[in-house]
Amino acid sequence: MGEGSGSGKAGLCPGLIWSLCWFVLLWFIGWPVAFFIAWLYVFLVPFSACIHPLKGVCDAILKIVQLPLTFAENMMSMKPLC
Repeated sequence: MGEGSGSGKAGLCPGLIWSLCWFVLLWFIGWPVAFFIAWLYVFLVPFSACIHPLKGVCDAILKIVQLPLTFAENMMSMKPLC
């Protein structure tokens, strides 16, 4: 009677732990890094209109600025870190 294929919520528990890990990463890495790099992006974007190679640099910086979005999406989907 102790065993069986019940419909418990034990499968949800690892997902909640991964979500908590993503939230901690968002709080301590995602937001601080994005805030620090955002000023550089805002400063360089207008110059990328006339300096063509700068456009690739701005695209790379934008991906860093969007780190909080990536962390939040992974948190909501309860993705493992690795």
